[in-house]
Amino acid sequence: MHLNIVEKGLGTWGPNPEDELESAKQLTQDDDADEVEIAVDNTAFMDEFFSEIEETRLNIDKISEHVEEAKKLYSIILSAPIPEPKTKDDLEQLTTEIKKRANNVRNKLKSMERHIEEDEVRSSADLRIRKSQHSVLSRKFVEVMTKYNEAQVDFRERSKGRIQRQLEITGKKTTDEELEEMLESGNPAIFTSGIIDSQISKQALSEIEGRHKDIVRLESSIKELHDMFMDIAMLVENQGEMLDNIELNVMHTVDHVEKAREETKRAVKYQGQARKVRLWHCLWRRGSIVCAVSCSLSLSLSSPPCSSLSPSLFLLLPPLVSGGREP
Repeated sequence: MHLNIVEKGLGTWGPNPEDELESAKQLTQDDDADEVEIAVDNTAFMDEFFSEIEETRLNIDKISEHVEEAKKLYSIILSAPIPEPKTKDDLEQLTTEIKKRANNVRNKLKSMERHIEEDEVRSSADLRIRKSQHSVLSRKFVEVMTKYNEAQVDFRERSKGRIQRQLEITGKKTTDEELEEMLESGNPAIFTSGIIDSQISKQALSEIEGRHKDIVRLESSIKELHDMFMDIAMLVENQGEMLDNIELNVMHTVDHVEKAREETKRAVKYQGQARKVRLWHCLWRRGSIVCAVSCSLSLSLSSPPCSSLSPSLFLLLPPLVSGGREP
């Protein structure tokens, strides 16, 4: 049972996680069926655990959807010289929702971790299931948040590139180091110093200031998520050795299953060959009997009456019954 659950848990986030949870629930209930009194409380506890797992999984899936939506909004903002205020508002709301759900997931995972550590002293199938499910969710959460962080960093770099190009349009060339210093200062006035007062420069200046504000908001979001991200990332790193051992056990089990499957195929093949040999042997014996009977009947029909019959055929005839004495 342990390996079945773990094998499902190590799957990358399969297409039907609900089915995996249901299978895990059923196996857990079957494992505790022999201890009725304990099973009642334990089943209720595991039902609550699986409910938390499902809720957390749905939150992670929702975060993943929000990340994809954020990527689209990043592209829209970058493609427009002066993005629509509504687009930025939508991105701000999306960022807030991601942070809210991410904090919820982090708290759930930390709570599960504490409960698992409290029950570490007793080893059971339930504990292994909880560890496996918790590890899978933790890794999935880190994977989703890593994608979000990569999207944020990409947006920052591309926004910085737009600022640098606009500064060049105004006649002010800057290196990457100088641009980073400007961004870290948080003062948009730095970008306006020395810029020629012209219509083109004003439009470029407006875009520069807008991009600068975008980067400031983005960096604030990145910093807020950093501690939470590192917290869960460290948790997954600590689980790495345990998960590697589980994966190794699963791989060994798969190897044993494959060997058993090959041995079964060979056994079926040999059994089929043995059946063929027995069938031919049976047919040969029956054929021999039929031939013997046919030959005997032919001799009896072609020979004179009883006096000339072969003595061996008399053995096949029943003894004569007579009322008198034998001569």
